[in-house]
Amino acid sequence: MDRLELKGRWNELKGKAKQAHGDLTDDDLRYEDGKEDELFGRLQTKLGKTREGIIDWLKGLDKKD
Repeated sequence: MDRLELKGRWNELKGKAKQAHGDLTDDDLRYEDGKEDELFGRLQTKLGKTREGIIDWLKGLDKKD
């Protein structure tokens, strides 16, 4: 998932992420341009997944209707 794809679709993905994991907060899902690593780090800590696991999880959310 490249930066442009993440940035352009983040609000939609954020809603899907909250539905999938109700314990995720707005702070956990805060996206800031150029700070994708911080976002992935917060999600890794909260969900116990690797960076690649987080990316795969987000891609999976993107495919769901």
